[in-house]
Amino acid sequence: MFNDLLVLELASVLAGPDVGMFFSELGAKVIKVENKVTGGDVTRKWKSASEDPDTLVSAYFSAVNWNKKSVFLNLKSESDQHEVYQLVKKADVVITNFKPGDDQKLKMDYQTLKSINPTIIYGEINGYGSLSTRPAYDVVLQAETGFMSMNGSPQSGPLKMPIALIDVLAAHQLKEGLLVALLKKNKTNVGSKVEVSLYDAALASLKNQATNWLMNREVPQLLGSLHPNIAPYGETFLTKDHKRIVLAIGSDRQFNKLLAIIGASSLIEKQIYQSNQLRVQHRKELAEDLTPYFKLHTSTSLMQELVNEKVPAGAIHSIDEVFENEAAQQLILEEDMNGVQTKRVKTAIFKIS
Repeated sequence: MFNDLLVLELASVLAGPDVGMFFSELGAKVIKVENKVTGGDVTRKWKSASEDPDTLVSAYFSAVNWNKKSVFLNLKSESDQHEVYQLVKKADVVITNFKPGDDQKLKMDYQTLKSINPTIIYGEINGYGSLSTRPAYDVVLQAETGFMSMNGSPQSGPLKMPIALIDVLAAHQLKEGLLVALLKKNKTNVGSKVEVSLYDAALASLKNQATNWLMNREVPQLLGSLHPNIAPYGETFLTKDHKRIVLAIGSDRQFNKLLAIIGASSLIEKQIYQSNQLRVQHRKELAEDLTPYFKLHTSTSLMQELVNEKVPAGAIHSIDEVFENEAAQQLILEEDMNGVQTKRVKTAIFKIS
């Protein structure tokens, strides 16, 4: 789709590079400008204990930097700035995530680049909006936008998601904004600045948890995987072969089918389980009542029955189990990068026909 598009990536770490990789997957030429003074994108050095310390590539870096051409420049140098400006003249899109104020110090702000290429589309990810000089980090955003207060259990306390979730959400927002800006440019030949803050992206993703507060003044509690409005939804149960299954029961019909499959039909007669609202009120007793029935079944056979009867449930898989699945393997992109055979999951997974 974007074979004729040139994208200039003046971004590092996760959110900005994720947007750049989206365009590279769709055929665009993506030139990634890295800081030659510090050895490039900082995530090149974010290596787990098992990785080779002497390579120029980490698994983390590989996650969002597929099929890009890296050029190493010092943006504080006038000659290197000029080299970037030459690329800007030919570029369609620029992606940035500079620290507050650094875009102007380095003369890489929208107004400067627009004076070089009047139709440029400039995508910017920042932390708390363009007027804030506060540095932004994903775990801090997860804390300040309510995610950590909802994630975890009474036993664990607040927890962050094990990925940089707010960065990923902001990247999706910027992709959407840039696509709209490209459509506008196609119609009017006018460029745009598209700005997304991590803070706004996080708040926009609160969805039903936000409306529970805004409409009913309900503050989400630490429920672990449990759903505040549905039961049994998020409860996990151990099977005979010591595997865990999670339930996502959303209707009385699904609940009755579940009971029939696991051999617990007698529970239908209990008054406290007669409706979803009652099940939410008595979810602890319900989990205790369901537990022994799951231990009568192996996970594979039970999951097959649940799937066949369209009862929403899932076996909890570890990452290695996830990528044993053929469907998951089809989403893997490979690339030899600086002598390292790298792999990552696609960013653009939609299908258009």
